[in-house]
Amino acid sequence: MASSADRARRYTWLGIAVLWAALLVLGFLTPSGKSEALSYTDFKAAVAAGKVEEVVISPTEVRGRMKGEEKKPGAPFTVVRVDDPDLVRSLEAAKVKVTGALDRAPWWNSLAWLLPLAIGLPFLMALLRRGGAAPGGLFAVGRSRAKVYVETDVKVTFADVAGVDEARQELEEVVEFLKTPDKFRRLGGKIPKGILLVGPPGTGKTLLARAVAGEAAVPFFSISGSEFVEMFVGVGAARVRDLFLQARERAPCIVFVDELDALGKARGVGPMAHEEREQTLNQLLVEMDGFDPRVGVILMAATNRPEILDPALLRAGRFDRHVLVDRPDKVGRLAILQIHARQIALADPGALEVIAGMTAGLVGADLANIVNESALLAVRRGAEKVEQRDLADAVERIVAGLEKRNRVLNRMERERVAHHEVGHALLALALPGQDQVQKISIIPRGIAALGYTLQVPTEDRFLMTEHELDDKICVLLGGRVAEEISFGDVSTGAQDDLRKATDIARSMVRSYGMSEVLGPLSFDRDARPLFMRAGEGNGRPEASEEVLRQMDAEVRRIVDTQHARARQILLERTALLKEAAKALLAQETLSGEELRAIASRVGLTPGSSPARAAV
Repeated sequence: MASSADRARRYTWLGIAVLWAALLVLGFLTPSGKSEALSYTDFKAAVAAGKVEEVVISPTEVRGRMKGEEKKPGAPFTVVRVDDPDLVRSLEAAKVKVTGALDRAPWWNSLAWLLPLAIGLPFLMALLRRGGAAPGGLFAVGRSRAKVYVETDVKVTFADVAGVDEARQELEEVVEFLKTPDKFRRLGGKIPKGILLVGPPGTGKTLLARAVAGEAAVPFFSISGSEFVEMFVGVGAARVRDLFLQARERAPCIVFVDELDALGKARGVGPMAHEEREQTLNQLLVEMDGFDPRVGVILMAATNRPEILDPALLRAGRFDRHVLVDRPDKVGRLAILQIHARQIALADPGALEVIAGMTAGLVGADLANIVNESALLAVRRGAEKVEQRDLADAVERIVAGLEKRNRVLNRMERERVAHHEVGHALLALALPGQDQVQKISIIPRGIAALGYTLQVPTEDRFLMTEHELDDKICVLLGGRVAEEISFGDVSTGAQDDLRKATDIARSMVRSYGMSEVLGPLSFDRDARPLFMRAGEGNGRPEASEEVLRQMDAEVRRIVDTQHARARQILLERTALLKEAAKALLAQETLSGEELRAIASRVGLTPGSSPARAAV
């Protein structure tokens, strides 16, 4: 069956064809023949010479015909009428046939106006009616653009969601209310009017909302916050009213607003106010106050920036339940990988557990991308099933970027990159508690990475001690220190390492209170953007100039201390540094086992490092 867009397009072309045919008919009906425009002087001369046969005089012009020759009609002509009282007498003297006429347009000129209007007006009215009835039509500016999925359209259930067990338990109550509302009404309980899903991008907030609709088997209205805001003032508010009107008619149902921060930013802050967005937000607040939760309309929204939302949205009675959809732990990552691996031919299902351990910090969208990339890599090498190496290569591709084997480094650059990466790896082996070194490579990846050291955490960590942060800075500085020892100077390759090390040291001093000079103080301000902190003393500096100088001195002390410590550790392992760099240059990649084998061969064991007090 043809869609409404196809029918509208067909009617448009039909109307154009009809108008074109009408113009062709008018061209045939219009009298042919061209009349020559004469000046009044030439016309009087032709009359005096007896060349004019007949004329038709109107108030504005004189039309006539010259005398013909040998039974041929004479040529027509037209003259602009001039106020000449002797004109009629001169025409009578020359025995020219004279006829009078009024200034009326010929009938074909009237038809040229009326025929297209008669044909086009009904067609235009039908098009306008069709446009007004269709979503997004000419008269549908104020209508909601929400996509409505009926009960049979939503195929997602809680079985398709993993890694967010706490959030799932919160939302199961919503499903139960939509299925058996009398169970809650019996004791006077009310389901929250609004449920706000908060979490980093890619954690599955939209998927969770669709799963709630699929489990409850109710209509699902899905719309983005940016679709409410338009150039014309009042359109967004009209769309909010229309959305809630449709939702009440289809209750019980779920209304889901994705990217709520595009619509719900705090009002009256910042250098510029957005009147249309604020009016739309006001209408949303009014609608949330006005609808009865007993009707069965559940409003859900998702955002990854809750700190910029208007406080009126977050108060009790509106979005009064906040559900955190956080990054999954190892168990959650394994469950997510198993869900996405249903669609691929996997050689060893146990490989997913290894990949789950390698992907700490990644969200569900990243894990889905890893499974898909591994399938593509397996197809590329002509395999029948996806193996563990395909999954590991996919992790490296997601984390470090695409390999760029066509980027050719000269000999000196390759040697410097090799020593740099081995420096990171040796410090990670020497310092206790650091993530295990899985792979070292000097194959360029991503935009600017000329090499990389892949470390895999042994477990999920949620807290880090001061000593562990010191070790992390030491490992980051290992690449630069290895270049200093091996080549006597440094390169630009350590830029990203220095930035990360400085950020960690600054956080230790400024946020975590890990400075003996400054003591247990935190100088972090509110996490909200500056323009959101109206009336909170934005002009007051966060610390005095003296404290700021002390903070800078402490950051420098931490970085310098760990730099000296990294240098001492690598100087004790100079032979291992050279041997491992030589092997890396020959093979381009080294695994963690190969690096530990080289360390054993030169007589060193991992995990032994000088004491902190020795620096």
